[in-house]
Amino acid sequence: MLWRTLDAGLTASWVTGDTVYGSHRPLREGLEKRSQAYALAVACSEQVEVQGGRKRVDRIADELEPSQWQRLSVGDGSKGPREFDWARVELTGSSEEGWQKWLVVRRSPVSGEKPAERAYVLVFAPCGTTLDQMAEAIGTRWTVEQCFEEGKGEVGLDHYEVRSWQGWYRHITLAMLAHAFLTVLRTQSQAQVPEIPEDEGKKRWKPSQPHSPSRSLNAFKRQRGLACP
Repeated sequence: MLWRTLDAGLTASWVTGDTVYGSHRPLREGLEKRSQAYALAVACSEQVEVQGGRKRVDRIADELEPSQWQRLSVGDGSKGPREFDWARVELTGSSEEGWQKWLVVRRSPVSGEKPAERAYVLVFAPCGTTLDQMAEAIGTRWTVEQCFEEGKGEVGLDHYEVRSWQGWYRHITLAMLAHAFLTVLRTQSQAQVPEIPEDEGKKRWKPSQPHSPSRSLNAFKRQRGLACP
């Protein structure tokens, strides 16, 4: 599906994924051949080429200096800004002109005696891409995961019993279409309506006010009478 999308001419700023996808070398190579930027998480045991040799990513992270870390926010979460410490190391082996490979390490802020949790991401991006841009791209995975949760809970993305690829493909496509439709409908219904000035002595028609903002797609469905009892 990804190759069909990219080969059809549809562009994407970034391709992101968890360790299941990041550890799949053919996927990374296919994206690099198509000059498609990616930020794919890998396990701590993943080995990369750096400074003429191969090392595990967690060993590279152990050798990072304090000055190499930056505290960056990648958006707001349910408990406030999602702030982490970030560092990156340039990797060797990129054969695409104008592109560069990086290892990006994300570290949770240290609190008490609990050791900081680290995540490792392989990044393939145009030369000149900043760490802030990489962190922002990596942070979009939270939005993707939220979409999956909403898709499963609100449009039955995972409610299928099929035994063929064609049946699965049709179900997933229709579920994604339904989710996109509801998201657009929710956004439009909560748009701010501009105030229309009234002339003296004249009554002007006023458009109906939008629905009060709903915090979730589930709340919006219930507000519009679209939720199943």
